[in-house]
Amino acid sequence: MTEQLGEIQKPSVEEFKEERKVFFVPLVLAPRELEADLRELIERYWEQVRSQVDSLEVKLGQVVRVYHELIPAGGEDAAKAIEELSAESYQVVKSRVDRGAEIHPMEDSDLLTELMDWTRCLAIGLQNERVFNTVYESFVQIQGKRNEYIGKQIDETLKGGETAILMMREGHQVQFPADIKVFYIAPPALDEMKRWLRERETAAQRDEMRKPEGQNGVEGEVEGEAES
Repeated sequence: MTEQLGEIQKPSVEEFKEERKVFFVPLVLAPRELEADLRELIERYWEQVRSQVDSLEVKLGQVVRVYHELIPAGGEDAAKAIEELSAESYQVVKSRVDRGAEIHPMEDSDLLTELMDWTRCLAIGLQNERVFNTVYESFVQIQGKRNEYIGKQIDETLKGGETAILMMREGHQVQFPADIKVFYIAPPALDEMKRWLRERETAAQRDEMRKPEGQNGVEGEVEGEAES
């Protein structure tokens, strides 16, 4: 069961003492070069994440397990990999590790790299229907195996009464055991980022539609050569 943070009615540690708890934080990865307003939104998002996780820990118990998407390692190696991947999520992880939390690997390297390769194949835009279907079926199959593996790792390492934080992109489709209570961290800045991206996408589509048919720069060059 996943709950929005705002739906929690003053929970106490005693109320959830025996339950396993996971704070799910949507992983937002920021490219190095960003527009200033989007960069501001991302920074605000992670600031709000830190604040909400701090608040949940006071109510539900301190985080003792850390799980981070795309990181097939644990311990110090995992911390270094997370820092290289996302400086923002690293700050959240580091503050928990400094207080005794342990980073657990939840990814299998082979499953992860295979999924990435099938994803790249789909991204290039396959033209043959049979090839596309073969690649897509392989992608779905390995994605399912990866989700099962992640769910199993969390189930086997998160003990009764413990609290964990999971950083993973939305839409993951990982199934959690029934006795794990998942709290979805949804700061206001998350919706603001989604709205910002939708508006940019809409504007780009609008600009594309406004272009005269056949405008690609080639026709003008040919006409210029003919006139000369």
